Amino acid sequence: QTFTAWCNSHLRKAGTQIENIDEDFRDGLKLMLLLEVISGERLPKPERGKMRVHKINNVNKALDFIASKGVKLVSIGAEEIVDGNAKMTLGMIWTIILRFAIQDISVEETSAKEGLLLWCQRKTAPYKNVNVQNFHISWKDGLAFNALIHRHRPELIEYDKLRKDDPVTNLNNAFEVAEKYLDIPKMLDAEDIVNTARPDEKAIMTYVSSFYHAFSGAQKAETAANRICKVLAVNQENEHLMEDYEKLASDLLEWIKRTIPWLEDRSPQKTIQEMQQKLEDFRDYRRVHKPPKVQEKCQLEINFNTLQTKLRLSNRPAFMPSEGRMVSDINNGWQHLEQAEKGYEEWLLNEIRRLERLDHLAEKFRQKASIHEAWTEGKEAMLKQKDYETATLSDIKALIRKHEAFESDLAAHQDRVEQIAAIAQELNELDYYDSPSVNARCQKICDQWDVLGSLTHSRREALEKTEKQLETIDELHLEYAKRAAPFNNWMESAMEDLQDMFIVHTIEEIEGLIAAHDQFKSTLPDADKERDAILGIQREAQRIADFNSIKLSGNNPYTSVTPQIINSKWERVQQLVPKRDHALLDEQSKQQSNEHLRRQFASQANIVGPWIQTKME
Repeated sequence: QTFTAWCNSHLRKAGTQIENIDEDFRDGLKLMLLLEVISGERLPKPERGKMRVHKINNVNKALDFIASKGVKLVSIGAEEIVDGNAKMTLGMIWTIILRFAIQDISVEETSAKEGLLLWCQRKTAPYKNVNVQNFHISWKDGLAFNALIHRHRPELIEYDKLRKDDPVTNLNNAFEVAEKYLDIPKMLDAEDIVNTARPDEKAIMTYVSSFYHAFSGAQKAETAANRICKVLAVNQENEHLMEDYEKLASDLLEWIKRTIPWLEDRSPQKTIQEMQQKLEDFRDYRRVHKPPKVQEKCQLEINFNTLQTKLRLSNRPAFMPSEGRMVSDINNGWQHLEQAEKGYEEWLLNEIRRLERLDHLAEKFRQKASIHEAWTEGKEAMLKQKDYETATLSDIKALIRKHEAFESDLAAHQDRVEQIAAIAQELNELDYYDSPSVNARCQKICDQWDVLGSLTHSRREALEKTEKQLETIDELHLEYAKRAAPFNNWMESAMEDLQDMFIVHTIEEIEGLIAAHDQFKSTLPDADKERDAILGIQREAQRIADFNSIKLSGNNPYTSVTPQIINSKWERVQQLVPKRDHALLDEQSKQQSNEHLRRQFASQANIVGPWIQTKME
């Protein structure tokens, strides 16, 4: 992990990095690139082939370059690197780190590892709880790393707040600060160091060497800066005055440049509170911010005249401020500032009044919208009801009256919907900040209003249609009742007659009954037609109901004579007719037999009678 991070800290300068140290150096390309970056020298051109021989040749070029720097590579061959031998690869990288990062370190006649250790001891000597004696256990509590950083960049570390008994926090603090502010990548893991009895010496050395190179470079830059300051000390006084003028002029012009757009900005804010804050900011500007700038402007002119006098007295060329920082430039900027200031307060007050009206309108819109939405709640469901499908004619008439009342209520709410739309339109015209939500709510209300209107019309049509159909059905029921009652009476009379006992004494009487019965039978076809017609009326009423999905409740309200009763009685009549036929025919046969006997008796009486009379004489 440490060696990978160290390699990447250099490879990133060439715009690349490695992920797996024992895999990514196998073709030799990134290994050669790493050596070029850390040495600043060019290596022989690498071979771009993918074959093993190309990879071996590239690694050999890298190893030859390392050897040319006086480094002995013991038991490290190109084949092991190409084969991904982790141990050999890590050994090679450690050799490179020793040669290019540690070997050249020199401190008080000591070099390499000893020099680096001495440097660490010198830098951390003033710090409590820090005693650097080696590159393993001396660093476990993390205080040595933090001390190194604090010694060179005290503003980055609050050393007094660190605790020796919290090594993980100390280590992570040092690693994070080094990565963020010193451009030293994180090469170690805090938990690994703490949980290891003896941290890896090579890993610690590699990471600490990065601190040495980072801080030694900064120290050289600081030394060069001090030399330059000494050279310029001769002209420091006048230059200080010039710099003061330049800075004061620059700051004042920058303030004017920054303030003018703020004063010229007429972009409205969304809320009254924001505009009132702008008004308060403007009054603060007048009361707090501008007066010091007026003094600065006067002081700037005084400083300019004083500097020119000093230069003239010392036979130095007159001071010429940078372009755009002349006194005249400042006067022009100040004049522009005061022009921008005019009318700003009046605009702010007008905007506040406009926003107050907008807030009033918005609140009015919300109130009316809420009242309307509360009124419309449940109305769609009510209008979509199909309660008329199971209603009676009287129920339908009641539903129609109720619907007419709703239509009146709906018409009364039309004005509120128009008011809501008008307020929304006005809010749009006045650039209300929340116009999108107002428009969405208004559109929803209008769309729902259209739906309610459509549903109201559809329900009225459905109710009127159902009323007309139920009236038709009612008329059919009445007609059915008017025709069913007499027909039922006729059938009941017929059944009584067909079952009536008869007593006859002569053939003439029975023949009269048969003739009457025949006359009755001749009326049955017409009666059957009447029955079919009556049942047809009932079927027509049911057909209308079924076709229009009307669920009829109960029986015919005008009669208790149902089609089932009619059919039942009709079947009874049909059954009684043949029985009557048999009874009459039997009786006819009987009377015919009786008539024959009477005739025989009469003929014998004509013979016996005269004989008896003779005898009596």
